[in-house]
Amino acid sequence: MAKVKKQPRPKAVTPKGFRDYFGAEVDERNAMLAEIARVYALYGFDPLETSGVETVEALGKFLPDVDRPNEGVFAWEEDDSGWVALRYDLTAPLARVAAQYRNDLPAPYRRYAMGPVWRNEKPGPGRFRQFYQCDADTVGSASPAADAEICAMLADTLEAVGIPRGDYLVRVNNRKVLNGVLECMGLSDETQRDAVLRTIDKFDKVGEAGVRELLGPGRKDASGAFIDGVGLSSEQAEPVVAFLTSKAASAEETFANLRAAVGESAMGAEGIAELEQIASLLAAQGYGPDRIEVDPSVVRGLGYYTGAVFEAELTFEIMDEKGRPRQFGSVAGGGRYDDLVKRFTGQAVPATGVSIGVDRLLAALRAKGRTSGTAQGPVVVTVMDRDRMADYQAMVGELRNAGIRAEVYLGNPKNFGNQLKYADKRASPVAVIQGGDEAERGVVQLKDLVLGAKLAEGLTREEWAEQPAQVEVARADLVAEVRKMLDRA
Repeated sequence: MAKVKKQPRPKAVTPKGFRDYFGAEVDERNAMLAEIARVYALYGFDPLETSGVETVEALGKFLPDVDRPNEGVFAWEEDDSGWVALRYDLTAPLARVAAQYRNDLPAPYRRYAMGPVWRNEKPGPGRFRQFYQCDADTVGSASPAADAEICAMLADTLEAVGIPRGDYLVRVNNRKVLNGVLECMGLSDETQRDAVLRTIDKFDKVGEAGVRELLGPGRKDASGAFIDGVGLSSEQAEPVVAFLTSKAASAEETFANLRAAVGESAMGAEGIAELEQIASLLAAQGYGPDRIEVDPSVVRGLGYYTGAVFEAELTFEIMDEKGRPRQFGSVAGGGRYDDLVKRFTGQAVPATGVSIGVDRLLAALRAKGRTSGTAQGPVVVTVMDRDRMADYQAMVGELRNAGIRAEVYLGNPKNFGNQLKYADKRASPVAVIQGGDEAERGVVQLKDLVLGAKLAEGLTREEWAEQPAQVEVARADLVAEVRKMLDRA
């Protein structure tokens, strides 16, 4: 009789490019999403929740390397309906919804959406294949006032979640201005135009000299590797350099420099006029250049932007993994994409919106010490006598009814030390103890685990005596005394 080969046990590993989130991380994200939703709702935006799966056709050709249907996304082929994929962002699903329900939705339609998105890209440090986005968009308005409103709302949102004024900057540009510059250069080859756009996007990293090299023959990077350039002459590259260096001390000077950069281009002039209107509307609401400013170096990489583009950058320094200071960088971006819904309907539908990278924003708050990454656990009611479980459950019920997070220890109660170790692992602030003797006398022992930890760290005996880590209180006062301990914690 042949031996049946034993199946190996599955490995308990997280798939490459993904991660698990525990306790405090989930709580912090939920709290941040709730605060962002509050600001979005304040601006009149309604929530929308779409499926995590879209047809590849609906996702469109706006993903990197999508000559094959499943490149850049996690996709599979259904037997009866073709290719589908996990959503790559929250904007493509909105375009589909705006087209599918166009006769039922108000115009303009203002919506916000929050949830995970998935990208089939090479993972790296801090770069995962699943992450949260938080979007707000206005579909059906061509007015620059809609763009200005998104920028104002983005600034208000950053402050609401804990990024104070002075630690962020919302930077605004217009793709029409850039297209005007490309017109001046006389570039008709789409591949060459895309290469110029990618080079412009590197301005913050390589500076003016680096951009000149990359637009021309190429340059060596920090590692010594040579990067091929676009191959433009110095004269051809000059309008791009003029555009990127047009930012001046005042908005008026910046606009004058931009007019010189776009020359006779009608599209470029239209983009500048829209930027001027956005700046004027924001100034009227009190959003000055300390919060929102026009910055020609903002390009945004996605090809579907057709007008205003914006990016929120955190300006404070953090230490990288090698202990070097660096700016945290971008946490949100967006812009106007007037052609995305047109793919479905054949009719132009103007739209503008922003997407916040929630995980990056949380990482920024942790880097500044504005959120701890830890959370207070529940009060733990210990079990001294298995036969009195109903009494312990009654205590927990009273605490919960009073709004206090609490649980009964449900492990093996034989070793009491293990119960306290469990409470420590749960980051519990208080342990409730009642044996048979305490029950007869109508009292409970409350162990202040926060104070106990401080004692272990070196609190003096005098300090401990003034505020003992364990006290005996009347059973009837359980809730009131626990609340006092929690207030101290």
